[in-house]
Amino acid sequence: MNKILIIDDDVASCRTLQLHFSSQGYEVSLAYSADEGYEQIKKHLPDVIILDIHMPGKSGLEGLKEYKQDFPDIPVIMITAFHDMDSTIEAMKSCATDYIHKPVDINELEDSINLAISNNSSSDNVILLEAPQNQGNSTMISRSPLMKDVFITIGRVAPKPVYVLLTGESGTGKELVARAIHNASANPDAPFVAVNCAALVETLLESDLFGHEKGAFTGAVNKHKGKFEIANNGTIFLDEIGEMSPAIQAKLLRVLQEKEYTPVGSSQTKITNARVIAATNVNLEQRVKDHTFREDLYYRLQVVSIKLPSLRARKEDIEPLIQVLFSRINKEVRHNVSRLSVDVLQALIAYDWPGNVRELENVITKAVALCPGDIITADLIPAHIMDSQQVAIKAPTKPSYQMSLEEVEKAHVEFVLQATNWHKGKACQILGTSRPRLRRMIQQYKLNNPSEEVA
Repeated sequence: MNKILIIDDDVASCRTLQLHFSSQGYEVSLAYSADEGYEQIKKHLPDVIILDIHMPGKSGLEGLKEYKQDFPDIPVIMITAFHDMDSTIEAMKSCATDYIHKPVDINELEDSINLAISNNSSSDNVILLEAPQNQGNSTMISRSPLMKDVFITIGRVAPKPVYVLLTGESGTGKELVARAIHNASANPDAPFVAVNCAALVETLLESDLFGHEKGAFTGAVNKHKGKFEIANNGTIFLDEIGEMSPAIQAKLLRVLQEKEYTPVGSSQTKITNARVIAATNVNLEQRVKDHTFREDLYYRLQVVSIKLPSLRARKEDIEPLIQVLFSRINKEVRHNVSRLSVDVLQALIAYDWPGNVRELENVITKAVALCPGDIITADLIPAHIMDSQQVAIKAPTKPSYQMSLEEVEKAHVEFVLQATNWHKGKACQILGTSRPRLRRMIQQYKLNNPSEEVA
């Protein structure tokens, strides 16, 4: 039997909630102050706490911080008669599970309790992910043979000052590879300069790459160093090279062939020893055929070509990537999330990740930032990703028009329970019925939760 502790100085409200949840099969205890609540927590170790914010003496927010420090795994649902944003923010910062306004909507509170207990009781189905040692901020880790080949190529090409072309879908980590090549080169302490060729119009990109003289064009009030000059003996990374205009392509070709360039508005030729690493997520061979990308530049750029595989082609890397992301994101958002539920991990592995590692990073960052505790649960993951893990649901064995009314009801209730993974709160919402009525139907139709049978 799940245990609820209600902490509120409003005696009538406490008794009303106690009466309701006791009728729903919960063991309910009461406390009328934050300090009394602390003693009740030690005594009963409830599965969920319902805590009022505004109470005489120690406030609910003060109590929340104390409870979370000593009992971090017990979910706490805050309730208040005041609709102030500051209290909401403070409660969420202190790891409250939910926040509900008075007068309490009993269905909203019941759903919140169901979700809190469901998430907390799933701790047996939670995976602890420990970050690998000495990974720094890099997400370039892999168990995949495809990435092993990439790593080998990086190691072989890095010491040699040759041009490299990185290809692959958006979000596969091309800049990380470029930085890895630079860091393993003969001049790792020299500058690494990144340029997004699609971010600037032609005239500004030319100035950004090669620099300009004062007065070279309207708005050029000062002399400007270009990225090739800044890179000096280091590396210049040209991202989205396929979006470069034909005019800039011609100027870049000269740099690659002669290692020289001319700033905008200048007659002075400058020399560069910067190594060029280019990247693209488009098919440059097709661009060459379409005469939108210079063939001679294409062959100059791809002295060595490295194709980065998509994340869906190396799903064995998803779990170790999450480990590293947890470590880095926890530091950035000042949190301590280290676990995720099994259903979340299964969904993350099943999803195809069209945005690749960048999309995975965004999803994990959001989940960690919004996580009230240290476990990433399904409600913190976008629905379209969780839906990628489809569970086979048993369908009726004969058409509905051949079934009695009782058989139709049994089949529908069983279908909804399976679809909600036997989450009775969600099932009641879908069926439009009460929890006692649902329990009676489960007993009447002898329906069994498969996970409980396994247990």
